[in-house]
Amino acid sequence: MSTSVLVINCGSSSIKYALVSEHREDRIFGLAENLGSAEARIKGITAGGAALELSIPHADHEKALETILERLSHYNPQAIGHRVVHGGTLTKAELLTPEIVDRIRAATPLAPLHNPAHLVGIDATMRLFPELPQVAVFDTAFHQTMPAHAYRYALPKFLYTEHNVRRYGFHGTSHAYVSERGSELAGSYKQGGWLTAHLGNGSSTCAIWNGESVDTSMGLTPLEGVVMGTRSGDVDPSLHSFLASNLGWDIYKIDKMLNSQSGLLGLSDLSNDMRTLIEASEQGNEDASIAIEVFCYRLAKSLAALSCGLPRLDGLFFTGGIGENSAYIREKTLAYLPHFGFNLSKEQNDNLKRGTEGRIDAGTGPQIWVVPTDEEGRIAKETESVVSQEVNQAAEKKSKDVAIA
Repeated sequence: MSTSVLVINCGSSSIKYALVSEHREDRIFGLAENLGSAEARIKGITAGGAALELSIPHADHEKALETILERLSHYNPQAIGHRVVHGGTLTKAELLTPEIVDRIRAATPLAPLHNPAHLVGIDATMRLFPELPQVAVFDTAFHQTMPAHAYRYALPKFLYTEHNVRRYGFHGTSHAYVSERGSELAGSYKQGGWLTAHLGNGSSTCAIWNGESVDTSMGLTPLEGVVMGTRSGDVDPSLHSFLASNLGWDIYKIDKMLNSQSGLLGLSDLSNDMRTLIEASEQGNEDASIAIEVFCYRLAKSLAALSCGLPRLDGLFFTGGIGENSAYIREKTLAYLPHFGFNLSKEQNDNLKRGTEGRIDAGTGPQIWVVPTDEEGRIAKETESVVSQEVNQAAEKKSKDVAIA
């Protein structure tokens, strides 16, 4: 493995990692899970595709990162790229400096479940590897090109100006990668109007014009938008007061219900896994069937709404675990959009192999593609770009200083 970037994604009790080189087939990746407990372990894939499982009892984030980096040290990563869910108003990936770390910390109220964990990982890697350049890549940054009429809520102005209450959007690295790769496959690199559907346990949609996000389904938090695995997506804002008044629920119980007990899981009362629901539906489970129907209808409704942000619709990209692997969900969703002129090829849709990219329309109407996402690859690419820019600026400054001397 030649030049490489270590990509880190810290959760509250886990760390996803990937060592990304210019050759995707060389990628090393894994997950440190159950951190802080006796069951803490690292599972992953080493060079050459061999499986790894390593017990690290009671390891915290720093110990897990130390173990991961020790195993990868002989590959000499040139930089570390951190996935950070919320960057507030930061519009691009940034080299980690005390100022940028402070801005990530300041955005914590907007992502209380995510940013604190990212900061733990950032703090640990900066202590362990102070000589390596480190970069924060934000889920929200790609959507900072949205116009005000797409990101403002119809709320009192002071909530926006004084408390940053607005729509931010998420899954930015996925939407950016998929729209860039998809438009390249379509022969119109970063040109035209495209819709993207990132579908997994977390799901979101995006409208992209000439390579820039102009609207997206997620908002202030990742709860807004389409139906997800355990998240409700859009609900009547008065649901909170209804549950508080009639059931005596407090805000924490309501928030947990909307984020962890709703979506496909709540509708079906069975599972948040679409594969399980499709199988149950085929066996006559009505709750599973309605969960699938709501998911597809609300997804189609979101795509239709986001198309308002596009001067022209050239096509649609499906991605994410469900989007890449479920021909059934793709077909059912498109059936709700007959007036958009989509012409799905059932044969191509059904025959698309898992994990492969391909065009699934019949050659007329807006194009339809399946594009497997590569968030780690996108984070590595943005990290490399930031580091290269810093190196070039430093060289330019040194050259000017020498000239002056």
